[in-house]
Amino acid sequence: MATLYERLGGEPTVDAAVTLFYRNVLADSRVSRFFETVDIERQAKRLKEFLTWVLCGPNVYTGKGMREAHAHLVARGLNETHFNAVIEDLSKTFRELGVAEVDIQEIAGLADSVRDDVLGR
Repeated sequence: MATLYERLGGEPTVDAAVTLFYRNVLADSRVSRFFETVDIERQAKRLKEFLTWVLCGPNVYTGKGMREAHAHLVARGLNETHFNAVIEDLSKTFRELGVAEVDIQEIAGLADSVRDDVLGR
């Protein structure tokens, strides 16, 4: 059985998704302030590594854990509303890439599974 990474189309799809995702979140007034001082190129590299790993692609993520990586954002007010907006933006991204809705729901579920860590709970 193919992994989610393979079903999505592998590296080209992940690369396109990360580029489009950051375009979407930067345009989203609900969350764009959290990205104002972020080096997007550096962040995109990290997200590509993380997505490849979480989607069961050929990568082992070695970055910070979700709690540690987002603690500074929680201190700036990151909350449920913002987390939901990011999941909406992520889902929108994969819809724009023509990904099947069943796969988008799986991706959203994976994102939701780290909610408590991202929000520092």
